[in-house]
Amino acid sequence: MAKKMPKTDVVVVGVGWGGGIIASELTKQGLNVVGLERGQERHTEDYYMVHDELRYAVRYELMQDLSKETLSFRSNEKMRALPMRQYGSFLMGSGLGGAGVHWNGQTFRFLPYDFNIKSATIERYGKNKIPAGMTIQDWGITYDEIEPYYDKFEKMAGISGEENPLGGKRSDKYPTKPMKHSEQMKMFKKATENLKYHPYTVPSANLSEAYENPDGIKRSACQYCGFCERFGCEYGAKADPVVTVIPVANKTGKFDLRTHSWVRKVLHNGDKATGVLYTDVTTGEEIEQPADVVVLTSYVFNNARLLLNSKVGRPYDPSTGKGVIGKNYAYQVVKGAATGYFDDQKFNNFAGAGALGMVIDDFNGDNFDHSDLDFIHGGYLSLTQTGQRPIQNNPIPSDSPTWGKEFKQNSLKYINKTLSVGAMGASMPFQHHYLDLDPTYKDTFGDPIVRMTFDFEEQDRKLAKFTAKKASGILKEMGADKIDAMEELGPYNITTYQSTHNTGGVIMGADSETSAVNNYLQMWDMENLFVVGASAFPHNGGYNPTDTVGALAYRAAEGIMKYSKNGGMLA
Repeated sequence: MAKKMPKTDVVVVGVGWGGGIIASELTKQGLNVVGLERGQERHTEDYYMVHDELRYAVRYELMQDLSKETLSFRSNEKMRALPMRQYGSFLMGSGLGGAGVHWNGQTFRFLPYDFNIKSATIERYGKNKIPAGMTIQDWGITYDEIEPYYDKFEKMAGISGEENPLGGKRSDKYPTKPMKHSEQMKMFKKATENLKYHPYTVPSANLSEAYENPDGIKRSACQYCGFCERFGCEYGAKADPVVTVIPVANKTGKFDLRTHSWVRKVLHNGDKATGVLYTDVTTGEEIEQPADVVVLTSYVFNNARLLLNSKVGRPYDPSTGKGVIGKNYAYQVVKGAATGYFDDQKFNNFAGAGALGMVIDDFNGDNFDHSDLDFIHGGYLSLTQTGQRPIQNNPIPSDSPTWGKEFKQNSLKYINKTLSVGAMGASMPFQHHYLDLDPTYKDTFGDPIVRMTFDFEEQDRKLAKFTAKKASGILKEMGADKIDAMEELGPYNITTYQSTHNTGGVIMGADSETSAVNNYLQMWDMENLFVVGASAFPHNGGYNPTDTVGALAYRAAEGIMKYSKNGGMLA
């Protein structure tokens, strides 16, 4: 029989960006919050002088142990799904701070178009522009409504940036100035201006200068060491939950953080959530934590999995398009990129930061006319200088041998003579892309793992080909002597890293028939259960998702406070 703990006001499942923001905001306003994190506690001190590419980037020390829990994957329903046994396409963080510890820090707002994508697409191009099977829908919130929460997240994190000339209107400037411009960035800026595009500096959670945020948290400036993605920041210069929101929650005395706590089910009586059941992984003891409000803030896959395993909400049925839990899984189209080789120029590509770069949005969202194109939306094009480390970087032209004397010669020749222009293409949902429970495979506690059914579509192939052509044009203008660009986007491959930008499964909207949560991320089917994270995205835009995750978390926190006082549905 499970041990039963005293009841708390709020229990948060997963203490990364979402859980940290919820805990910080609610405890500051007097609520008692229990935070359950299945991984270990983490501190800035853990990373002092540990620039260890093998340990963190290759052996994935900050990531979830796939031998204890993973997911299964198939390209379509006719295939048998098999478990992901080793990391490839994306990386699922584990431990306090979650993916917020190992991210790069690129912090973009979605475009106004993203939030009313279906209605805006139909208004401009007609219903036939949306292909059969594509299940885009409006988010149930507008850019103007979410904008104040973007501003709040950016001020908490100290985002360094400048105005996006093609983005949504801002209520205030970024709290810190843009990051330094390297020679590579200056080349990109000049080339894109020559092409009549609109470059701006990538918005960065790597601080450009020392900063104190509204909660009194002080952090130092980025040192441009190049160890951001897959690494914790030894300086605290990269905003992550461990150095921003979690200390604020701890200071209130109202936050009870419990690490090594593996939540397995949401407990409920059919109408309301009553708490959660978790296992202490250090002792094996099962523990029940009652709460007035339950907030799921774990990663995309686990949010959907917990609801399905707990029999909360209506599971999605791809054959009919009915149901909502598991619906609209989406990803990111990052293959539409190009690499340029420069015979007579050298670049210090080893130096950098996770969000050091220049970017254009001329081909993102609906910033360009799609009338004669066979796809909707788009993506940004950028040159980023994140720090090329020795083990995982060896850029050589595509026509080079992959072994032998010429391979070695080209490896040495081009290591500091290569620049890439990358794309961050939007991912549209389709009726046959979804998450459900695997009927065969289970985790270390015997609970079914989540099964992903997903593949790239013609929409993605057309988009990737388009952005690759534009990327090549930029590199040509930059003076590259040789350019390699993607020619055709093949099937989705889960074994090759692309991005950790998984979205959907517990999507938001204005209609309970087509969405799982409202615009406060409150479950339509269970009013005291909130589900926070990129799982709420009805599609994935042409950007990194973290800024939007943070903004929605602040809005959810506001909604939970309202609910704690008055109850009832918030929207």
